[in-house]
Amino acid sequence: MPDAAVDTETARWLDSEQQATWRAFLSGTTRLFDRLDRDLRVHHGISLPEYEILVRLSEASGRRLRMAELASSLAHSRSRVTHTVSRLEQLGAVVREACSTDGRGVEAVLTEAGRQRLVDAAPVHVAGVREHLVDLVDRKDLVVVGRVFGATAAHLADDCDDGGRGTGPPDPPRRSGRQSRVSLR
Repeated sequence: MPDAAVDTETARWLDSEQQATWRAFLSGTTRLFDRLDRDLRVHHGISLPEYEILVRLSEASGRRLRMAELASSLAHSRSRVTHTVSRLEQLGAVVREACSTDGRGVEAVLTEAGRQRLVDAAPVHVAGVREHLVDLVDRKDLVVVGRVFGATAAHLADDCDDGGRGTGPPDPPRRSGRQSRVSLR
C-alpha cells in the first residue's frame, strides 16, 4: 500500500504516456473480462469466475481442492469463492465434501457434469481469449504482457498471501451489480 504520507505535492504522477497506458489497460481489461463473461453466460450458463473454478478443480489432483486452497489460487476471499461454489453446486458441477486428508476442512470436488460443462465451455472461452487478446498482438508483445503481469502478481502476492490459511485478500465493499473479475485461462 502506498505510504499514507503521500500527498499531491509528493505523489509521483504518471506522465502522459503512462497515463494513456494505464487507461488503456483499465478499459481493455474491463471490456475483455465483460466479453468473456458474457460469452460463457450466453453459451454455457456459467460466469467467468465459475469457469475459473472449474478449470482449477480440473487441474487438481483427484479434481478436488480445499476451499481455502481454491480461494488462494484465485486470489479471492473465502466468502467470494464459497458463494461461487454454491452456484456451481446448484448446477451440479461441484460438490463439497469433508477433506479427504484430515476431515476438518472442506473440499470442492468437480463432478462429471462439471467436467463436461468445462469441456463444452472451453472452446468458446479460448476462442474469445484468442479473438479479443492473443490474435490482436504480436507474440513478442504478448510475452511482454505476461512478464508485466507476472511481476505485478509477484509484487502483490504479499497482499494476497495468507500463510496457507486460504483467506485471500479482504472482500471488497459490496455494490449492487458488481461483476467479478478473474484471471484468463
